[in-house]
Amino acid sequence: MQIKRIGWCLILSIFFTYHVVSENTDSLESNDVLIFTVATNETDGFKRYIRSTEVYGFRDYVRVLGLGKEWRGGNVKTSRGGGYKINLLKDALKNYQNDRDRIIIFTDSYDVIFLAQISEIVEKFKETEARILFSAEGFCWPDQNLASKYPQVTGGKRYLNSGGFMGYASDVFAILNIATLEDHEDDQLFYTNIYLDEDLREKHKIKLDHKSEIFQNLYGAVADVELIFKGQEAYLQNTVYNTIPLIVHGNGYSKLALNSLGNYLARAWSPEEGCLNCWDNVIELDITKPDKFPIILIALFINIPVPFLEEFLLSVYRQTYPKSKLHLFIYNDVSYHEQTVQEFVDTIGHEYLAVKQILPNNDIDEVQARNLAMDYCLLKNCEGYFSIDAIAHLDNEHTLKLLVEQQRNIVAPLLVRPYKAWSNFWGAITDDGFYARSFDYMEIVKNERRGLWNVPFISNCYLINATLIKNKITRPSYSIDDLDPDMSFAYVNRERYIHMYVSNRLDFGHLVDPDTYNIKLTHPDFYQILDNKYDWEKRYIHENYTLNFDPNHKPLQPCPDVYWFPIANRRFIKEMVNIVETYGHWSDGTNHDPRLSGGYENVPTRDIHMNQINFEKQWLYFLKEYVRPLQELVFTGYYHDPPRALMNFVVRYRPDEQPSLRPHHDSSTYTINIALNEVGIDYEGGGCRFIRYNCSVTSTKPGWMLMHPGRLTHFHEGLKVTKGTRYIMISFVDP
Repeated sequence: MQIKRIGWCLILSIFFTYHVVSENTDSLESNDVLIFTVATNETDGFKRYIRSTEVYGFRDYVRVLGLGKEWRGGNVKTSRGGGYKINLLKDALKNYQNDRDRIIIFTDSYDVIFLAQISEIVEKFKETEARILFSAEGFCWPDQNLASKYPQVTGGKRYLNSGGFMGYASDVFAILNIATLEDHEDDQLFYTNIYLDEDLREKHKIKLDHKSEIFQNLYGAVADVELIFKGQEAYLQNTVYNTIPLIVHGNGYSKLALNSLGNYLARAWSPEEGCLNCWDNVIELDITKPDKFPIILIALFINIPVPFLEEFLLSVYRQTYPKSKLHLFIYNDVSYHEQTVQEFVDTIGHEYLAVKQILPNNDIDEVQARNLAMDYCLLKNCEGYFSIDAIAHLDNEHTLKLLVEQQRNIVAPLLVRPYKAWSNFWGAITDDGFYARSFDYMEIVKNERRGLWNVPFISNCYLINATLIKNKITRPSYSIDDLDPDMSFAYVNRERYIHMYVSNRLDFGHLVDPDTYNIKLTHPDFYQILDNKYDWEKRYIHENYTLNFDPNHKPLQPCPDVYWFPIANRRFIKEMVNIVETYGHWSDGTNHDPRLSGGYENVPTRDIHMNQINFEKQWLYFLKEYVRPLQELVFTGYYHDPPRALMNFVVRYRPDEQPSLRPHHDSSTYTINIALNEVGIDYEGGGCRFIRYNCSVTSTKPGWMLMHPGRLTHFHEGLKVTKGTRYIMISFVDP
């Protein structure tokens, strides 16, 4: 069978590394066993089925019936059906109808995985002394009225399941021809009636695999099985019957459980080797040959106010994927972000093939925008559709390229909120479709297990094969009943048996937390130190901060027991000054200060306290995370975690207001003083003189912090500002 390549990956088996053997195959390598399955489309589940036969070395035994044909067996998901499978198998076995020695194995394909070599399966079958062996389950389907007619069993599952059976060819052919069956009629009912006929049961020695010696049906039995890791391979154990099933079937509503187990079974992943199925169908794109890259539409969605949008846009721009192969679609429904987005487009938009923007005043909701983005993808003949929400930061500049190379219909990079367990995927879902924690969720999120994981829900960032969008049957939907767009997207894919994968083979990036982002604040990102520390630190902490802890780096000491550290960058100091000036309610510089308990300040300054600009708890966290480690570095033996500080304020000095500060002791164990602007440029004069040592610090550096003891030893004064305005940030720590 020859498969035509269209685009860069098709849902129908473009990237199979094996050759499909259809019902027209004339010869097989084995004269003893034939394996039959039915698959009209080469779905993700079918690919997994075939892979398992390859892993255990019997791919050439498999004959696929109905491939490429229209499914005529009805909707077996919601009602009776499947007679089409019987009629296909009946026709395929005509040449073997008198063969009493050849073993026939029949299974479904979309929801079945082989777990052992064919020799082991055959050996176990022969031990049963059956001529035909059906898998068993705990539910009598499709006619519960037949339950009472089943033979009693002393243990195990009682009822027949038609999704997996094996037997000798002559016997299987004989029961298939006992009666005629329309394609839309029910296959399981057909087999059930045969099994319940005592004469037929005895004649053909038909038995059920009650204790899952070979066939494990998962519906109603997920709790019966346990995934066991041994050496290089994971296997499935039925802990109720203490058996090791050799074929697993995700029948009924157990398909998600099968998907989860399938991440490990059939040598897909092992503790020793890691991800073994990650390399299936993978391609390698040569960055020196950009013309060979598939065309991708990157669709950006900004539907709520989000912190650190600049960094998000930059992470998209920095992707190493050739811009000559990228279209850009931007949906922004937040007026606050309009200027940032427009500056981004104006600066780099010309580098892309095309840029399409949806603006806040276009009055288009999120669902409409997502549909428009997919339409735009088709209009531009894209081969892949990369959807990214503004909370998803791609720190790995190769993310898009790596996802394309992974060659999956839908694949997401693992993204996690730093220091938290919140991610862009769910490992499991409840019966009503909401989040449930899978057994391996935390290990995946913490990157303790690396691999490519089939999961029931992804969001925020994912690559879609454009062939899914082109096909009306598989096109993603973002509007189902009352579900939000993310849940609708995942729900529809699950219902269509389209597998969604999340990869943590490498570190790809992270998620920001938008929950507390308040755009009514001046510089709202500045307030995000508590909820988005990772991004806050990258944006605001001095680039040389970590050098303070280098054992070979000696801290600057301009005066005795006075230390000087780089701690905040220029953006930090600029925004801090802008925040307090926007607030504008400076104290009057007198001893009377109603902000303090007692209402009296001994050594008053013109200042604004952190609690006045709603930054008190953020500043205390700053002291804990960034100041305390420096204090412990230089003042050995003093430890106080967290540090306490009742006085945290920005001071303003200028000649026409308060140019200096008289000598005083601070009410603190130690004091920090961060320069918020630059001497010689923003102001002249100023500085701090430590009187006892007759030592002055006047050449202060923006963003650098002076740290010195308070109270007894370091009596000091603020030197006179002669021109301009000087700003400093002060904290009296551990008063």
